[in-house]
Amino acid sequence: MDLAGAGDGQRSLDATPISVAAALEGSEEIAAARDLARSFLTGVQAVHGLPVSGRAMGMVQLVVSELVTNARKYAPGPCLLTLEVEDSAVQVSVWDSSTALPAIMQFDPERVGQHGLETGRVRGGSRACTPGLGQDR
Repeated sequence: MDLAGAGDGQRSLDATPISVAAALEGSEEIAAARDLARSFLTGVQAVHGLPVSGRAMGMVQLVVSELVTNARKYAPGPCLLTLEVEDSAVQVSVWDSSTALPAIMQFDPERVGQHGLETGRVRGGSRACTPGLGQDR
């Protein structure tokens, strides 16, 4: 996701990506995830001088909220949110304990719920789902 919006005023970062990660557990953590995304991008702008448009800020928070909500709803246990900025773009990753890949539904404006991955794909431009080992407990 392009942080500066439509490519205006982008500034290159060093080769080292900037990242933050947090383990989240419980539904109250969805708001904490959005707050983490906002404070991370605010810091990227203030400390590293990379412009972050209001549109990009809102989109990243929306994608984070949707993906963390899905992880909390469909996988037992905690989830891990990672945000990384590299080459003036942000990558949002969410790990959860489920070994099953999420079902990505066809667009249906009449459907109630299950729009999280759709939102991430439409807003973020790309997505990848990788099966993990999960938790044996």
